[in-house]
Amino acid sequence: MTQQVHHPRAQRVVVITGASAGVGRAAALEFAATGARVALLARDPMALEDTRSQIEEHGGTALGIPVDVADAEAVFSAARQIEDTFGPIDVWVNNAMTTVFATVESLSPEEVRRVNDVTYLGTVHGTMAALRSMQARGRGTIIQVSSGLAYRPIPLQAAYCAAKHAARAFTEALRCELLHQGSAIRLGSVVLPGMNTPQFDWARTHQRHKPRPVAPVYQPDVAARAIVSAARRPQREYFVGYQTPLLTMGAALMPNVLDRYLASTAVSGQDSGIPAGPNRQHNLFAPVPGRHSTRGTFSDESGRDALVVSGSVARGLGVAALLGIGALVGACLSHRNQDRR
Repeated sequence: MTQQVHHPRAQRVVVITGASAGVGRAAALEFAATGARVALLARDPMALEDTRSQIEEHGGTALGIPVDVADAEAVFSAARQIEDTFGPIDVWVNNAMTTVFATVESLSPEEVRRVNDVTYLGTVHGTMAALRSMQARGRGTIIQVSSGLAYRPIPLQAAYCAAKHAARAFTEALRCELLHQGSAIRLGSVVLPGMNTPQFDWARTHQRHKPRPVAPVYQPDVAARAIVSAARRPQREYFVGYQTPLLTMGAALMPNVLDRYLASTAVSGQDSGIPAGPNRQHNLFAPVPGRHSTRGTFSDESGRDALVVSGSVARGLGVAALLGIGALVGACLSHRNQDRR
């Protein structure tokens, strides 16, 4: 039976998957700074220990558990271990992901399956584990770290875009179920743009050059602050950066135009121009050895702040823009008819 540990609100128990590097690591440090006890889930024990040590050096409390989120039973077991150590889970952040930079014709079924197992099913497994912990108390918060690519896919990342889109659909179905049940468990998503994380140094690629994030790029700290804020005040979505709501609106209003735009810009936009090399290591099936970091190699161009808007505000602005365009077109047509008369 899980040991029940009582703790003050300032010491919430927060679980983060993919916590050894990038956005997950930045979020772990940000949550720890608020006084939360942070459970870190990732595959690499050494990288987890590095993150845990960094948190505890600054007076925080953390627990690292090596786990592959593609393994459902391992995730459920980790959740039980967290409860035994820290007590009931207050916040669960599903952040773990992996990707392959390749055209669809060059992808292998094994690569697509692995991206799906980590990025989509990892989110499913984490969400299920969180629900098992939270439903007994009838409260808790689940945050899905999403991407603008869940709303508008781009070339060279078909497997990742599909997995993120599936995670979004799964989350929306769950939201309806929680509403139907009258549950107090809160569910939200943080939708990210291109982030300066180490994934571009170790993601598998079939391209000749090393991949890079599509500009504009932001530091992981920007995402971390948005995740912590979303956990405090969950909403359906928070969009980070101006391009994520623009992608969403463009996909809904002008899909064919956006197709052509991305076809002409997104392939080169993910090309660093630096040769990938024949001995490049990747983390698709196993972690890359060595200590992981929060930031990648694009700090010189990465923003330290970004606009963060809720999904309702973003959609409201989109409707307002659409109405404004409609009014302008109507005024032009009216003026033209008057001139003809």
